[in-house]
Amino acid sequence: MSSLSGRVALVTGASRGIGAAVAVELARRGAHVVLTARTQGGLEETDDAVRAVGGAATLLPLDLVKQQDQIDAIGPTLYERFGRLDILVHAAGAINRLTPVAHIEPGDWNQVLGVTLSAAWRLIRSCDPLLRASDAGRAVFLTDARAQTPAAYWGMYGAAKAGLDHLVMSWAAETASTRLQVNLFAPPPTATKLHAVAFPGIAPESLAQPADVAPAIADLCGLGQACSGSAMPTIA
Repeated sequence: MSSLSGRVALVTGASRGIGAAVAVELARRGAHVVLTARTQGGLEETDDAVRAVGGAATLLPLDLVKQQDQIDAIGPTLYERFGRLDILVHAAGAINRLTPVAHIEPGDWNQVLGVTLSAAWRLIRSCDPLLRASDAGRAVFLTDARAQTPAAYWGMYGAAKAGLDHLVMSWAAETASTRLQVNLFAPPPTATKLHAVAFPGIAPESLAQPADVAPAIADLCGLGQACSGSAMPTIA
């Protein structure tokens, strides 16, 4: 486990679930974590957990769908505040509901695609210059095996993740010759709110917990990780 002392990390979806757990793990390893999510209260809970492991955080309440234009200001704001950004983890996601494609509501579509795909695009636009400037820039996007295996009722969520995969793989190809390493990470079935919406009958205690998954994601952000050197990011 490499030290991340002096590194600045931006984590989306940091108010709960895998995003919160990753933020705490990155802080445990020494990174200053910038936490973003919709709910101030959830961010404050993550901040408490970060402090409990001896870390430090900056809170950035932001609705990635309703306030998408503000994502464009994140990169410049981080540069002004810290002079750098070394790590980006896009853990925010939404599923809303499983429904036939013909029954997808525009509001649900805008939410799921907005959080998963459009926000990722804006984050890349905003953070690319700082991540490229880092001596070991790292970007990790949470994906899902469903992106590669279409199934009934999963069209909206699957389309969002498939689009994310393509976007991230394209960015990885564009940065393959740089010091920036771009990765996709597909977590195992994990006890999160998103999983509970999709599979309400499964007991959370039977699943991996967010804290169990976080170290593998943090490992992809470590200084010891070599750059990908290829057009295809790792799908862990």
